Amino acid sequence: MAIVLLAPVVPQMMQAFADVPAHEYWVPMIVTVPSLCVALLCPFAGILADCFGRRTLLLIALAVYAVVGVAPVFLHTLPEILVSRVGVGVAEALIYVVSTTMIGDYYGGAARDRWLAGQTAFASMSALLFFNIGGFLGEGGWRAPFWVYLSALAMFGLVLAYTWEPAPDDAAAQTERAVPSRSWHGFPWAMTALIAAITVYGSVFFYTVQIQASSGLVALGLTSPSRIGFLTSIASIGVPLGTLLYSRIGGAQLARLLVAEFLMLAVGFALMGQTASVNGFLMGCFINQLGAGMLLPTLLVWSMSVLSFEYRGRGTGLW
Repeated sequence: MAIVLLAPVVPQMMQAFADVPAHEYWVPMIVTVPSLCVALLCPFAGILADCFGRRTLLLIALAVYAVVGVAPVFLHTLPEILVSRVGVGVAEALIYVVSTTMIGDYYGGAARDRWLAGQTAFASMSALLFFNIGGFLGEGGWRAPFWVYLSALAMFGLVLAYTWEPAPDDAAAQTERAVPSRSWHGFPWAMTALIAAITVYGSVFFYTVQIQASSGLVALGLTSPSRIGFLTSIASIGVPLGTLLYSRIGGAQLARLLVAEFLMLAVGFALMGQTASVNGFLMGCFINQLGAGMLLPTLLVWSMSVLSFEYRGRGTGLW
């Protein structure tokens, strides 16, 4: 939601802040700065999760996310809005790390793989919804999509009602000797670094389309935010379809999966770069996102498979 909800209104924000020096740089940062915060702060979120537990942190983060997420509705200057988006990033880092870690805590083996793939698929399908909501609300002005952040309060209520603090005796940890700890002894540094490097490389290709597809459609002649949001969401169907495809072939050799996934990313970019039509551009987006949909669960499951309960939060945060 931090990214795709606002993507359709980026052109409107460009116009609204056209008198601000270097606005062509700062306005896209409204969309991307939460992800920068995630990249910088997730490791610290993981440390907090391992040292102090998971559930309370998740509840705090959801409440903060709602407050700072809706703040730009009431803010008027670009610096103020960017500060609020940093707040979104801080809360998002905690939400992302803790929720993923809790899946690893609650489940093990094939069940864990299914839930992690399901997490990716649900996020991808919700992105289709948020693309269209952002575009629809954007017809009433660029501020309107920010109201959707209040939905985090509903998530707060659900987490409060239906989750519990994970412990080593949960399903995934029944055979693990570990307890929450601040020790890094035995942490799989080499494997985690390898997985993280591949993840960063793949994430650049994935998020480029998420962030810049709307600008590409504008360059091809489209102007309506709702139309841009709808077409971008159609192309993004490739992500949940890719996740579904992964669930069918996820047992394949890891190296073969990675080669196939990066090949689809590359083919998609080639089509986007060479076409002069909206349809051709969207086809390139779709192929790219299909590869991304396979890549995300591949890397997430690989990362979680090397982590035990005692440092699962830190490993997830680094990933």
